[in-house]
Amino acid sequence: MELKQTPSQTVGPFFRFGLLAQGGENVMVSEETKGQRIILHGQVIDGEGNAIDDAMIELWQADAQGIFNHPDDPRCHLVDKSFRGFGRSGTSNKELEYSFKTIKPGPVPLEGGQVQAPHINMRVFARGMLIHLITRVYFSDESANDGDPLLSSVEDPERRKTLIAVREDIQDAPTYRMDIHLQGDGETVFFNP
Repeated sequence: MELKQTPSQTVGPFFRFGLLAQGGENVMVSEETKGQRIILHGQVIDGEGNAIDDAMIELWQADAQGIFNHPDDPRCHLVDKSFRGFGRSGTSNKELEYSFKTIKPGPVPLEGGQVQAPHINMRVFARGMLIHLITRVYFSDESANDGDPLLSSVEDPERRKTLIAVREDIQDAPTYRMDIHLQGDGETVFFNP
């Protein structure tokens, strides 16, 4: 009797339909939300340099005070209740881009007195990936980046740049672009969960 292995299978494009409702997931602010409104956008790019048309991006971030709406944050009771802090966006639009309307988060304190630079946590889902990817978004106009412990842990300056969203002054609100390169030249730095 000859044993044959079952071929591996990857996640198909079907997940996008189940995870993205009909609009609004990428708008994380309301009229009452405190803080500087920003737009974050970009493409998810495959190893051949092509934009992926059915990826999904999830964001999770602190409010303008640097507080997460989560019980693990000891300052959770002070969080801006009008800010969602979580959003999703697909890349199936005409530009093949994800896009979020959010706020620029505040610095997040760590135990021992260290402070993390303002950042946004990002998860990337796409067909062909069995497990989502985790990365962070930092901002090109933040002086606090130099002291951020996680960003500083990426020793190669060229790799570190893959975590920096570049400011573009093209809309009413400050706009930042961060393309996610899944592999190949300029591959984005990804972290273990």
